[in-house]
Amino acid sequence: MNNTLKLVISIVVPQLFGGLGALVTVASIGSWYQSIEKPFFTPPSWVFGPAWTLLYLMMGLAVYLIWKSQHPFKKQALVVFIAQLVLNAIWSPAFFGLESPILGLVIIIPLWVLILICIRLFFPINRIAAYLMIPYILWVSFAMLLNASIWYLNL
Repeated sequence: MNNTLKLVISIVVPQLFGGLGALVTVASIGSWYQSIEKPFFTPPSWVFGPAWTLLYLMMGLAVYLIWKSQHPFKKQALVVFIAQLVLNAIWSPAFFGLESPILGLVIIIPLWVLILICIRLFFPINRIAAYLMIPYILWVSFAMLLNASIWYLNL
């Protein structure tokens, strides 16, 4: 497979995963999410779409740099990337679709761990790819704090 096709796939797949999660999120934003207690540091709802779009783009570029490499640990890094992408995709249906902050926490904690492992695996393969994942882990760290706060405030 040529690198141009790898780049296109690398950009499109995370956006598709994000789009699936967004479908569930949008349905809940106007109802359940508006009715629950949220911490003072909750950003406005309009922030999430642009933030996630940019993060999925950066993730796509990162995974492309890994995919096109010839590094012997490339396959291991790609497997971890796919695993974290799957957890990312199921967080929205768990948190928003099932209206379950606790289930969201059960998913977001291992997601955070897999992102960290991904960064560590990416670093020796391609440092730029690892750096491209740092805003993602920072955002998920914030999302985890927000998720935990929402769970606590709505016990």
